[in-house]
Amino acid sequence: MIPYLLAMLVEDFSFLNVSRYITFRAGMAFLTSLLLSLLLAPWFIQRLQKKRWGQVIRDDGPGSHQKKNGTPTMGGGLIILAVLLPSLLWMNIQSPFLWALVMIVAGFGLLGFIDDYLKIQEKNAKGLTPRVKLISQFSMALIVLLIFDYSYGQQLSVPSYEHVASSQESVSSILAWLFLPFMKFVAIPLGILGIPFACFVIVGSSNAVNLTDGLDGLAIGPVMIAAATLAVLCYVTGHVEIAKYLNYHHVPGSGELSIFAATMVGAGLGFLWYNTYPAQVFMGDVGSLPLGAALGTLAVLTKHEILWALIGGIFVLETLSVMTQVISFKLTGKRVFKMAPIHHHLELKGWAEPKVIVRFWIIAIILAMIALLSLKVR
Repeated sequence: MIPYLLAMLVEDFSFLNVSRYITFRAGMAFLTSLLLSLLLAPWFIQRLQKKRWGQVIRDDGPGSHQKKNGTPTMGGGLIILAVLLPSLLWMNIQSPFLWALVMIVAGFGLLGFIDDYLKIQEKNAKGLTPRVKLISQFSMALIVLLIFDYSYGQQLSVPSYEHVASSQESVSSILAWLFLPFMKFVAIPLGILGIPFACFVIVGSSNAVNLTDGLDGLAIGPVMIAAATLAVLCYVTGHVEIAKYLNYHHVPGSGELSIFAATMVGAGLGFLWYNTYPAQVFMGDVGSLPLGAALGTLAVLTKHEILWALIGGIFVLETLSVMTQVISFKLTGKRVFKMAPIHHHLELKGWAEPKVIVRFWIIAIILAMIALLSLKVR
């Protein structure tokens, strides 16, 4: 929106021409989202306290967490606002990539709000049933991807690079391809499985971030690190000359997504000011579900699904720990971990909460650096 307004003034003020550049708009979007989350957070937390929307702590959780009972939750609502508003202001308003993410974040955010609200009203930590949540998530992801694919995705068929491992098979949509990282234009045609696979990535990402959100600042740190990493990858994928120079795949128009990713970093950083240990507010499902879904969508729309598993390694680890615990208990009646997800296991083994949080952040940074090597190691 703002770029269009500034474009009208370029003839009189030539310096405003800078608004054409994605890097400038990404920087401004970051600052806008950071200021929104920082400045509105005190008022937002106060409103949550007045409504008595406090976190309901699991009875079977670590004993040290019981003191957090009643801490304001649903802080993720502020993150959503600080992500969507700057994105609408600084991104190309006609970009189908923008509207795909707006629909995903709004839909998953609404689902998260309903889940949090039920937990508060019923005074328990269950909320929506897993079945209802999963069906809703898959339905929303499927609808958005079908709309995107119908309106724009079929215009993004992968070019016939000589290194594409497809036997030059004709595939109509970019969503029907799976690119392999650290290789030059090696892609696998998924055909009709492309959209179901993309739904799995988005829903899996959403729930993985949700599982990670169990300690003060634990989830938002890796979310920001992942968003910053994806911002770089989105920019490269969307820039035809840089992509060509690096022998990287190119998705026309996807550079706009780096602006959206930048707002996630800014909004997350402002929120972390109040969410850091000991937290004044929790993001709740209204924040973790849409943030995870947004990260998965960024990966899907720029064809970084496999690389996303590396970037979001912390989220993968947390999810695998829960799956391992459940499978082990059902098959053998024994638990592998003292408690799942694994961050609770480490707490029960004697790790202080801040130590778990910071060490997970360190791992997330290392994984992000390894993922960025894919830009040159091919």
